[in-house]
Amino acid sequence: MGSVFTYLIAGVVVIAIVAVLVVMMGKKAPSGSGDGSSSGTGKHTKSQSQIMKEASRKLSKNPDDPAGLIPLGDIYYKNQLWDKAYPVYQNLSRLAIVSDKIDKLQVNVRAGEIALKLKANEEAIKYLTLAYAQDSQDINVNKNLGIAYYNLNQFEKAVPCFKKTLMIDPLTENAFSYLAMALYKQHHYRESITYFKKAITEDPSNKETMFYYAQAMAEDGHGDKAVQIFSHLRPDTEYGPVSCLHAGIYHSNQGNKDLAIQDFLIGLKHQNLAAETKIEIEYRLALCYLDQNKLQDGLAMLKQVRAQNPNYKDVDALLARYQELGQNHNLQVYLSGPASEFVVLCRKIVGAYYDRGIAKIVDIKVAASYVDIVADIDTPKWEDTELFRFFRTTGTTGELFVREFLDMLRDKKAGRGTCFTAGSFSDDAKKYAEGRPLDLIERAGLTKILKKIN
Repeated sequence: MGSVFTYLIAGVVVIAIVAVLVVMMGKKAPSGSGDGSSSGTGKHTKSQSQIMKEASRKLSKNPDDPAGLIPLGDIYYKNQLWDKAYPVYQNLSRLAIVSDKIDKLQVNVRAGEIALKLKANEEAIKYLTLAYAQDSQDINVNKNLGIAYYNLNQFEKAVPCFKKTLMIDPLTENAFSYLAMALYKQHHYRESITYFKKAITEDPSNKETMFYYAQAMAEDGHGDKAVQIFSHLRPDTEYGPVSCLHAGIYHSNQGNKDLAIQDFLIGLKHQNLAAETKIEIEYRLALCYLDQNKLQDGLAMLKQVRAQNPNYKDVDALLARYQELGQNHNLQVYLSGPASEFVVLCRKIVGAYYDRGIAKIVDIKVAASYVDIVADIDTPKWEDTELFRFFRTTGTTGELFVREFLDMLRDKKAGRGTCFTAGSFSDDAKKYAEGRPLDLIERAGLTKILKKIN
């Protein structure tokens, strides 16, 4: 009894809406619209009004009368009045179970399509699944079902729908793009590239497709090709900023800091830059400046990043480190200066290490991660041959490196060894040096010596 009452209420509501629309369409009917109707008489609008009046009359007698619901739903559908069409097709889908007067396939296809328009994706899947059971080869059923699954991030279900759509009709609009994106979202980058290419051929102006095509190529190891697309997209208002970011990261990783800086600066010129993209571009730009020893530019950019987010990545540590470098040119050379300048600085450290001693340099060895200098030291109290090793790392130097240094000390027949680092030594390394002719000088001690050197 309750359900019958509900349908009666629904019928009354539908009839009321129909009545309002009939009046509105009657008022909107032009006297000479020039829209293609014969003699400008508004014949098309009047025919819709007549159809709706007839539907209203039938539904007033029976709210579930297919003869009233079908033409009413058709008018709503063709006029894209989705919120009004949806309840009509929901009702028709229910009635189609027991009525042979209703085209079940069309009703469920339209109900699914309309639900999709209203972003009711789960409802769309329900109706489209019913339609699929009636005709699994219907192209609209397969495509819209794929879109509904895609919208719900159920990409593994969306992929076969789009593949079947393309099997039925390879020219289906946007099917290649949807399929490529669904594969991309599942990290099937190599397979997605094939469909991205076809989607771009279909619509070369689609910047979103082009951007994710570049992303897929980058993920699949084709960074050189990807960066060409990112560079092409740099002026785009929507995908330009993030394309600048990706292009800059690629060029930076390849060691081309000048091109990377150019990419990042173009990205920062964009209007309405997303906050997360802006701060990442500024951070990456700061790193490039610092790598090129442009300390003031790098520090200024790091301060901008910290102003937006004080806890962003390692900004505080970088500021502390490079502000110190800005105040101590020798430390700057020690950490990031050219190899030739670094060796000259190491020679000066050896000469300044003993306040009242004279150092005569005997041998210099330049390795990838350190410089060794053998020197004869003559002081008022003693004289000996000493081996100095200079690590440029700012990390922690472990016991293994100290053991290797002691072996080198013995090979050189030096009486003592002094090992410098711009970072620190591990506790095990310090423990190993105890009782041996080794001095381990960490960042603080190194900085103190560097301040004494011109």
